[in-house]
Amino acid sequence: MEKISHAASVLRRGGLVAFPTETVYGLGANALDEKAVAKVYEAKGRPSDNPMIVHISRASDIGMLTPTLSPAIVKLADNFWPGPLTIICKKREEVPSIVTGGLDTVAIRLPDSSIAIELIKLSGVPIAGPSANLSGSPSPTKAEHVIADLDGRVDVILKGPDSRIGIESTVVDMTVSPPVVLRPGVLTADILSAAIDEPVELDPALLGRGSSDEAEDSAEIIPKSPGMKYKHYAPTAEMVVVEGQRKRVTEEIKRLKSMNERIGRKVGVILFEEKEYVEAAHDFYARLRELDDEKVDLILAGALSYKDGVGFAVMNRMMKSAGHNVVKV
Repeated sequence: MEKISHAASVLRRGGLVAFPTETVYGLGANALDEKAVAKVYEAKGRPSDNPMIVHISRASDIGMLTPTLSPAIVKLADNFWPGPLTIICKKREEVPSIVTGGLDTVAIRLPDSSIAIELIKLSGVPIAGPSANLSGSPSPTKAEHVIADLDGRVDVILKGPDSRIGIESTVVDMTVSPPVVLRPGVLTADILSAAIDEPVELDPALLGRGSSDEAEDSAEIIPKSPGMKYKHYAPTAEMVVVEGQRKRVTEEIKRLKSMNERIGRKVGVILFEEKEYVEAAHDFYARLRELDDEKVDLILAGALSYKDGVGFAVMNRMMKSAGHNVVKV
């Protein structure tokens, strides 16, 4: 508690604090302090039009950030907060545009981490908190990942437990009808739809429609959620996703590994057990970082099923990590 209290005082003074959550580690700044938020972009090397998620310590604090609450938003908060769900709402004028990427909406989350909740509560301010990594690199799920990326760039790193979930929160836009999932997570569109008793759709870009690699990097895109515009989650090594029937995927990974090793390349493999989607979510970023630490030249990853909601969320990260470099078998 003494360390959390110290970190909270750093946040109040406009400093930066990395902290654990159940999804991934976050890098926090006072969301109502423009200068503090600017330091986050600088520390991460993050593009300033990429919106941040604002973290609160209790559901009732959502009123500090948005002037309007619909019955559906209240249902989502009641059902899934604290937890891995980020809700996009209309923003109050008090929320600086630097936090929202210039948009009139704000992304809000109540994390399911006693350390994070206590930190936010003691600081007395909402916390803007993107993932605590250098922009573009795999998200951190362990304190040592944060230290490797941000030691010397931030004021405090709170070392807590490894992230329980391992991929970022689901982001749902509640300012449109029907609501739209902009970033998939372990809380799927079907789960959200059941909670509010109305359809929840997936953003067409997540389904490979209305978007391309060129469009994703286009200056015309205004991202409404973290992870929509820029290359994300990428290891240092080249990465290829092998997609197809499981037996063929295994055989092709074995063939590509052997072929590349014959020419002197060091090859790493990520191949999760079939239907082990929750485990894949938990382990994916850590595996990317392990393979980077091993200085591999190439990562071969076996694709998961898109039909499962959590598998779909992991594949969203896997495809971005690989820069959509796919071999189909």
